[in-house]
Order: sequence, then C-alpha cells, then structure tokens
Amino acid sequence: MLLLLISVSGYAQQTPAPVTLKQLLNRVDQNAPTLITDSSAINIRQAQAVETRNNWLPNLKLNYQADIGTSNNVIGPYFGFGIIPSSSGGVHTTNVTTALSTNLGIAAFDWEIYNFGYYGAQNKVARSNINVEQSNYAQSKYQVEAYTINNYLRLLSLQDYLAIQYRNIERNQEILRSISSLTKSGVRPGVDTSVANAELSKARLNYIELNDQFKQVQLQLSAISGLPYQNIIADTTIEAQLIGLPVQQFVIDTAKHPLINYYQSIYQNSKQREELVKKQYNPKISLEAAAWARGSSVDANDNFNSLSTGFGFDRDNYLVGVGISYNLFDLRRRQLKLRTQKTETDYARNKLEEQKILLANSANQANAEMETAKQRLIEIPNQLKAANDGYRQQLSLYKNGLSNIIDLDAALNILYRAETDFAQAKYDYNNALFGQAVSQNQVNTVLNLLK
Repeated sequence: MLLLLISVSGYAQQTPAPVTLKQLLNRVDQNAPTLITDSSAINIRQAQAVETRNNWLPNLKLNYQADIGTSNNVIGPYFGFGIIPSSSGGVHTTNVTTALSTNLGIAAFDWEIYNFGYYGAQNKVARSNINVEQSNYAQSKYQVEAYTINNYLRLLSLQDYLAIQYRNIERNQEILRSISSLTKSGVRPGVDTSVANAELSKARLNYIELNDQFKQVQLQLSAISGLPYQNIIADTTIEAQLIGLPVQQFVIDTAKHPLINYYQSIYQNSKQREELVKKQYNPKISLEAAAWARGSSVDANDNFNSLSTGFGFDRDNYLVGVGISYNLFDLRRRQLKLRTQKTETDYARNKLEEQKILLANSANQANAEMETAKQRLIEIPNQLKAANDGYRQQLSLYKNGLSNIIDLDAALNILYRAETDFAQAKYDYNNALFGQAVSQNQVNTVLNLLK
C-alpha cells in the first residue's frame, strides 16, 4: 500500500495542471513573437516622428579652404555646376600663369522659416504613421488571440476524442477477452478472435493518430505562449460552463474593434498624406545669412607676392536676406501626385467598408452555427443513450451465443460514432460561441462569465 501511494503521488506530481484559456491568453500577450515584432515597429515610427519634428531646424555650414593655383580669368557668364572654380578676381591684359595662394572661410546660414503648412503636414503624417502601427499591433493581438482560442478549443476537442478512443480501446479489449474465453471453450469460432484483434489494432492506431494531432496543437500553442508544450493541457471544465451560459447577444462596437480601427487608421493616414501633397509644393520662404573672410597673395595693385602672404584673411564680408522660391511647374506635379494619393484614399475607404461587411457576415454566420449546435446538443444525448444501451445488449447477446461478431461490431461502431458526434457537437457550439465573441470583439465578456 505504501509503494502504491508513493507511485500515485509521483504520477500526480508529474501530471501538469490544466491551463485555463485566460491564463494562456495572458501568456500569449507577453510572449507571442508577432506581437513583440509589431511592438518594435511602433518604436520605429515614434523615432521617425521625432526625426520629422526636427525638419524645421536651420542649416549652418562652416567651410574653410586654402588653395594654390592661378587666377587667369576672362569675361563671360556661366552656370556654376558645383565643380567649376570661382570666377572672382580681375582680368589681366596678358596671359598670366604665375601661381598665387588664397584662403577662404565661410559661415553660411539657411533656414526655411515658413512653407505654408508643409512642416505641420509632415508632423501630422508622422503621428498618423504611429497610429497606424499602434492599430496594427492591436489587430495583430486580436488575430493572435483568435488563433489561440481556436487552437485551445481544438486541444479541448482532441482531449475529448482521446478519451473516447481510450474507452473504445477498453471496449475492444473487453470484447477480445470474452471472445478468447468463448473460443477456448469451443462456443465461438477462431475467426471471431481475428476480427476482434483487427478492431482493437484499428482503435489503437486511431489513438496514436489523435495523440499526434494533440501534440501538434500543443506545439503551436507553445510557440506563441512560451510554455513547454507538455504543460499545455486544456481545462475540460470549461465545456460545461460554456454550454451552460445564457445565449449572448453581442453588438459590434466599431469604435473599439481592432480590425475596424486598423483600416480606419490607414484611411486617415491616406487623407493626411493628401494634405501633405497639397502643401508639399507650396512656396518656401527662407532666411539666408553668410559671413566670410578671404586672403590672397595678389595685392590690389596686381602684384604677385610671396605665396605665404596669401594665407591670412585680408577682407571680411557678410550678407543677410530673405528669399522666396516657387517652381511654377510644381502645379502640374502637385496635380498628378494628388490624383494618385486620392486613389489610394479611395482604396483605403473601400477596404474599411469591406471589413465592416465581413465582420457583420462573420457574426451572422456564428449566430446561425450557434443555434444549430445548440439544437444538436439537445438531441445528441438521446442518440448516445440509445447507442450505449444497444451496445450493452449486443454484448450480452454475444456472450450468451445469441448474436454474432458482425452485429456486435456494428453496435460498437454506433456507440463510438454517437460519442464522437457528441464531442463534435460540443466543439461546434464552443467554436460558434467564441467565433461570435471574436468577430464582435467580446472575448473578455465571455471569459468574465467563466469561473
């Protein structure tokens, strides 16, 4: 007795406690790789928004150069492409190739102080981008939650199927023992033993297949929850609680639904981009300022002095002004780009309306499935009782030599089908209930009703 108690105690310690759906969802919220990735995407958008807010900062460039070369210029204008040397300096009457030295220091200030709302439009788009990522995170969480619930219900259903299959194996073993006893006494032919062995083997193979499916679902839940897959056992008490709940009438709250909010944020973001396009090509008013100093080894009398005399500053200058720039051809560019953006806005609005229709349809389907599953649950106990009575009668008849193995197997299969139908009906009802709750974003309402 002492050894038996020790072995039972050890087994109880090794068997993991069931994980409730609420506990599993909490673990998934903290550990799902998709949610961790989407959370990082929000940080990226927030960093980009800070970067955008600082676009208004001015430019202050400090430049200095010291050069040795010739100053042999001719009269005539040209466009400076950034690589042509300066044309400043006098023009000599002859070709002068004497080297001279110069140095130049410049501090240039450039600040676009007003652009008719372009900076504000940029900041609004940046904030809208953050909102899109936050909405994307919320809808990812919503989808991961739905995925978790679906797999949890599958796990619960597979546990039922495994229990049914285990009972089916026990029944086949009971039949085999009876047949073996009757065969040895010569009451039954040996072929009945072969048939019973085949049915028992089939039941065991079905159990192995179901157990593999069970482990696959455990692994899927483990990947998003971080729990060891062996520890993920569904709480079977939830079935009776869910079936006993009063019929729920959920209403979609479009203002809080994650999927609606996500597509709404995309639509709003596209509208903000329209405003950005409108203001992107507005005139730009800039404050310009520069101060510079220069030295040269050539003096005012056009004397080429020692090269060392060209590395000190001889002249200082400054320049301050306000400028406005506007490209007339930007009118056409703005028109074309705005047309493209408006097309994207129309697409985003259509996706939003499509999602609303899909959610409403999903809720209606869940309501219809729930009603059918409820009716099936009411009727199936009659089937299960009749099948169980029929099997017990056939087994008794067979043991007394009043029935054959074919009739007994048929009764056993009817009972097995009735049990699996009952398990399927429970799964269908629970799946419809949570399908209704998920589609209308009322999962917490259902979870709060459970003990």
